[in-house]
Amino acid sequence: MDLIPPPCREAADGFATFGPHARHASVGVKVGHVQVGGMIAGHPAPIVVQSMTNTDTADIDGTVVQVAALARAGSEIVRITVDRDEAAAAVPHIRDKLARRGVNVPLVGDFHYIGHTLLTDHPACAEALDKYRINPGNVGFREKKDRQFGAIVELAIRHGKAVRIGANWGSLDQELLTTLMDENAKNAAPLEARAILREAMVQSALLSAERAEQIGLGADRIILSAKVSAVQDLITICRMVADRSRYALHLGLTEAGMGSKGIVASSAALGILLQEGIGDTIRFSLTPEPGGDRTLEVKAAQELLQTMGFRTFVPLVAACPGCGRTTSTVFQELARDIQNWISTSMPEWKTRYPGVETLNVAVMGCIVNGPGESKHADIGISLPGTGETPAAPVFIDGKKALTLRGTAIASDFKALVADYIEKRFSA
Repeated sequence: MDLIPPPCREAADGFATFGPHARHASVGVKVGHVQVGGMIAGHPAPIVVQSMTNTDTADIDGTVVQVAALARAGSEIVRITVDRDEAAAAVPHIRDKLARRGVNVPLVGDFHYIGHTLLTDHPACAEALDKYRINPGNVGFREKKDRQFGAIVELAIRHGKAVRIGANWGSLDQELLTTLMDENAKNAAPLEARAILREAMVQSALLSAERAEQIGLGADRIILSAKVSAVQDLITICRMVADRSRYALHLGLTEAGMGSKGIVASSAALGILLQEGIGDTIRFSLTPEPGGDRTLEVKAAQELLQTMGFRTFVPLVAACPGCGRTTSTVFQELARDIQNWISTSMPEWKTRYPGVETLNVAVMGCIVNGPGESKHADIGISLPGTGETPAAPVFIDGKKALTLRGTAIASDFKALVADYIEKRFSA
């Protein structure tokens, strides 16, 4: 096989139209009630946001709480670790407790090493999960590999479940890698080792998918991923997978990192791929602070999709960064308060105000860009900067509606936003 990846095809060749972008045409896969990839009513399915718990799955109540929090934050699929008998036995109870809470989010079981045994020994777990995630690099070794991989695929067929075949840089199939390295060494002009590693990642995923289809699992039950930690490697590998297949594709760095580093790395890699039309579901694998908020990875993924114009999840609040003209903190505090208010109100607003997620609000700090930015928002306010007249014009639907003055500007503007939402988005 040629180890040099072919160039990405032009948008007109094998791509589906998606607004101003082009989406790589993939086979749709149902994960519970959520479709990943493919088409829905003649349009590409929305790019799905997913996440993963970091609780001990055997801790039923703790896992239920975290899954529910991730789902409330907007995670459309949640993955849980199934690493031993106690975890497998807990899965159906987690599913049932979530249902009693009204949380209907598809659950994915993350299996390594003994997934075939756990799914066989715990049929209630196999039935309760909506998708099985398996890694071809550690599903089994040597003569056991095909048998154990095949057992999981057959269980997925029996229970009507989807499978994500997830190759990972940290647990790459060493037999495949050794074979490719040996073949490369015989070439007159051998490629560098990193290129062979990338090719091994791609082949690991694609050959495993081919094997799953040979066993009887349809392409409409297969999702692929090929995850690494380095941004440039991920971009190259996912381009190669997309160019060589039409399987639905899961995007994400395998260990993105903590804080701004993890968010920036994930956004850089996934943003480029999504802009090229590659990817059907995404996860930001962020390392949380000790005891930190696990839902941050969901919010970051949503913000990437919304910022790029692929989906809308929550109203946007535009606010200027501040400068020497805005020595007062009033606009910063108001922007923060409006953003927090919107975030906490969205669960209720989603049911009361259909379409409210498309709302754009502007909170600007001075006269330079304030009025212009406010005119571009659905509703915006331009607060007085340093030395400016203590007045704050409010713009609604591009036109100046009124001017707020006095000490209650912040509360008055919030009331105007609430009134705007009520009038425009009431069902």
